[in-house]
Amino acid sequence: MVKSVTNLSRSGLSDWLWQRVSAVIIAAYAVFIVGVLLANPDMDYASWQALFQTTWVQIFSFLAVLAIVGHAWIGLWTVATDYMKPLAVRFIFLAILGVTLFTYLIVAGRAIWGA
Repeated sequence: MVKSVTNLSRSGLSDWLWQRVSAVIIAAYAVFIVGVLLANPDMDYASWQALFQTTWVQIFSFLAVLAIVGHAWIGLWTVATDYMKPLAVRFIFLAILGVTLFTYLIVAGRAIWGA
């Protein structure tokens, strides 16, 4: 049996639900970006910057980043607990993953909010 020492989520059902919700958010954001690019084939930097300075696009972008981070954490945690049997190896992998995803979240937040 796998110990849940590194599990930061509540249950399998909430993990499953978050995977599905985050996938829908990621897909909606991808459709939005592709739609913007198809609707504006000659979009220049100034109009791209103007689009991303609107609050709703910033919120949607950050929500997409949160969805990607949550989706990656749950997915890779599941893979790690299924295939990495030594607890030390799994813990090190998940620690590196956690730091990497947290760094990604901070950098993306700074890029989105212009800090």
